[in-house]
Amino acid sequence: MDVVVSSRHCEISERFREHVEDKLVRLEKHDHRIIRVEVLLERERNARQPERQVRVELTAKSKGPILRAEAAAEDKMAALDLALDKMSAQMRRAADRRKVHHGQRAPESVHQAMARAGNGEPAEVEADDEVQVRKVGPVTVTGDGPLVVREKTHPATPINLEQALYEMELVGHDFYLFVDKESERPSVVYRRRGYDYGVISLDVT
Repeated sequence: MDVVVSSRHCEISERFREHVEDKLVRLEKHDHRIIRVEVLLERERNARQPERQVRVELTAKSKGPILRAEAAAEDKMAALDLALDKMSAQMRRAADRRKVHHGQRAPESVHQAMARAGNGEPAEVEADDEVQVRKVGPVTVTGDGPLVVREKTHPATPINLEQALYEMELVGHDFYLFVDKESERPSVVYRRRGYDYGVISLDVT
């Protein structure tokens, strides 16, 4: 695994380079396909928040998708550790997704369960079980149900597709919701198999 360290507005000592290389070795246990990791160290001039004046950005390139993680702290050692923890978490999630994709512990979908019930197979529900009704967000849920509702609202500044792809890789998700700057439509970019991406847009007219 190659490690490339660069900086903006600050100097990098040889000791820090060696420290970075020693730290990044732990990433290989999460993903042995890593080919190259780029480390960018940036110090903000006249920082308004001294506790976030140093930023570290990690970019991992492998045979799979590119992963990015960044963090800011008061010093470069702390920022590096925070960014490394974020990237390690992304790699663990990616490894878990690959396990499910290859058939390990793949859960039965709601559609499959309904189809099975429609074929006359008995539902695995005890007659004496008390049916619970509860509110999950704005939705009323009957029984245990696999339904999980979480409401989140984010301010949306229109961006182009390239920036949306970058933001998706930055947060380590398989999709990213955005407002397309050119079409002004709500859109979502998502990761397909291999290195491909897809885009879904809503025509609100």
